[in-house]
Amino acid sequence: MAIMRAHWRTVLGISLIVSIVTQGLITAATGLWFNDARGNESDVLNDPDATIGQAMRAVGDSLGDSGVTLLLGVLGTIVTTALLTVVAAQAVLGRSVSTKEAWAGARPRLLQLCGLLLLVPTIAVAIIGAGMTPGLLLAAAGVPSEGAALASLGGLAGAGVAAWLWVRFSLAAPALMLEKQGIVKALRRSFKLVRGAWGRVFGIQLLAVVLVFIVGAIIEIPTSLVAMVIGGDNAMDWLSGESVSVGWTFLIVVGVGGVISSTITFPISAGVTALLYMDQRIRREALDLELARAAGMPEGSPGANGEGQPTVGSTSGN
Repeated sequence: MAIMRAHWRTVLGISLIVSIVTQGLITAATGLWFNDARGNESDVLNDPDATIGQAMRAVGDSLGDSGVTLLLGVLGTIVTTALLTVVAAQAVLGRSVSTKEAWAGARPRLLQLCGLLLLVPTIAVAIIGAGMTPGLLLAAAGVPSEGAALASLGGLAGAGVAAWLWVRFSLAAPALMLEKQGIVKALRRSFKLVRGAWGRVFGIQLLAVVLVFIVGAIIEIPTSLVAMVIGGDNAMDWLSGESVSVGWTFLIVVGVGGVISSTITFPISAGVTALLYMDQRIRREALDLELARAAGMPEGSPGANGEGQPTVGSTSGN
C-alpha cells in the first residue's frame, strides 16, 4: 500500500489501461460473438429432444466462450504483473518509474512470463490428474465404487502437492522479470528462495488472495445490482451462470465494474508477490546491504534498506 501511495499515478495508470483494454475486449467479444451463441446453447441444453451431437456442440461452444474470456483475463494479469513488478522493484530502490519506463523494462520478458504463468497451472493440473489416474483406471476396469473412492483420494493428494508447489513457485515471476532468468531457472530460483519459509509465504499469499476477493466483491456487487436492474430477468440468469443473451447496456455496466475492480486489485496481487520476492532476498542474501553499498552508504546507516541504484537484477547469492 505504501508503494501505491508513493507511486499511485504510475500504479493506477498501468492497472487502469490494462483493465480497460482487457475488459473492453471481453465485453466486445461477449456482445458481438458469444451473446447469441449463449442463447442458442441454452435452448439446446434445455431441449429434452436435442441429440447427443447437438448437446456436445453446445457444451463445446460454452467452454470455448469461457476459455476466450479466461484467456483475455490471464493475458491482462500477465501484462499487469510484469509492469507492476518493475514499478515495485524500483520503488524499493527509492526510484520512481513512469509507465513508459515500466513498459520498456517489462516488454522483453512478456513472452517468457506468459509461458511461466501458463506452465505452473499446467503442472498443477498434471499432478492432480496423475493422482486420480489409478482410481480412474480401476473404475474403467469394472470396479466403479472403489475406483471413484481411490480417484477422490488421489485427487485430494494431488491437490495438496500442487498447492505446495504453487507456493514454492510463487516467486518465479519476479525472479524472471528482475533477474533476467529463463523459465526453468526462475522456477528453481523461487524454489530456493521459499525454502524454509513455505508457511510464511503461503500465509501472505493467501491473505492477498482473500483481500483481492473481498475488494473485488465490494466493487462488483453494487455494479452487478445496477446491471440486474437494467437488464431484467435475463441479466439475473446471466449473472447466475445461465446461458442467455443480454443487452449491451447490461454488458457495459458489468464491464465498468470489472474495470474498477481490476484497477484496484491488480496492484495488490502483483505488489505482494514482488515485495515477497525482495523480502526473501533481503532475508537470505542481504540484499539491503548490497543496495546500501551500491548507494555509497555505510552499513547500518538509516538509509541502508534500499535507497540506491538498482541491483535487484543481479543474482548474487545464487
